[in-house]
Amino acid sequence: MYLLLLIIAIIVCVCLGLIVLIQNPKGGGLSSNFSSSSQLMGVQKTGDFLEKGTWVLAIGLMVLSLAINVAVKGGANKVDTKDQLEKTKELSKPTNSGAATPFAAPGTAQPQQQAPATTPAPAK
Repeated sequence: MYLLLLIIAIIVCVCLGLIVLIQNPKGGGLSSNFSSSSQLMGVQKTGDFLEKGTWVLAIGLMVLSLAINVAVKGGANKVDTKDQLEKTKELSKPTNSGAATPFAAPGTAQPQQQAPATTPAPAK
C-alpha cells in the first residue's frame, strides 16, 4: 500500500511541475499560443483549465502525503510491537550461566564458592 501511494505521489508531483512550468506568471504561457478564437479551448479556457489542474494536483498531493504518513505509521507500530514482544520474551528467559564469577575467562573452570568459615567468638 505504501509503495503504491508513493508511486502515485511521484506521478502527481511530476504532473504538477509540468503544469506549473507551462503557465506564465504574467498571464501568457500556453494560453498565448492560442490566439485564434476558433480553438476548442480558447485563451481564457486554457488558463482556467491549467489553474484548476494546478489546484486539483496540489490538493491531491497533500492528501497523498497524509495517506502515506498514516500508512507508514500504521506499519511501523505493528513491526515495533512485534519486535519488542520478541525481545521481551528473550530477555525474560532464565539463563544457566554461573552468577558466581561473571568475569571468568572462557575455557577456565569456575571455582565453586564455599560458605565462609565462621569462627566462634571468644567467650569472656
